Amino acid sequence: MSILPLNNENLPYPDPIHPIIVHFIIAMVFFSFFCDVVGYFTRRHRLFEVSFWNLVVAAIAIFFAVIFGQFEAGLADPYDAVKPTLNLHTITGWSLSAILVAITAWRFVIRNRDPLKIPPAYLGAATFLSLLVFFQTYLGTELVWVYGLHIEPVVEATKQGVL
Repeated sequence: MSILPLNNENLPYPDPIHPIIVHFIIAMVFFSFFCDVVGYFTRRHRLFEVSFWNLVVAAIAIFFAVIFGQFEAGLADPYDAVKPTLNLHTITGWSLSAILVAITAWRFVIRNRDPLKIPPAYLGAATFLSLLVFFQTYLGTELVWVYGLHIEPVVEATKQGVL
């Protein structure tokens, strides 16, 4: 028995909040990477500042995404086929939050030392971060579009024991 009444998508509120926050973070990380790369090759140093602030906000927002992700995953009542992907998505999400904060801290140090330059090694780390975000996005997309987590017909099938 749940304290809050759940809707047809097994949520106590109208729509999943996790994807809303996540899409915000995805955009900020990719835009930060784009600004760093363009700034590096064109020497437009103002883009480094844009990149930095995008990373800071993304590093803060990712913890809200993880919290809502954990909450909504707990309400999903996953069936056996979805569990490996959901577990990988969870582990990658927690790892990504730590990596994003570490890279943001590194970017802070770089910015304080010389706001007009970023080292190529940082661009490598930012590339890795972008690839990890892309992989995590793929997993999240698979959870919704392949496995149907929090999609009404799948929730009903799970409740009826079909899945």
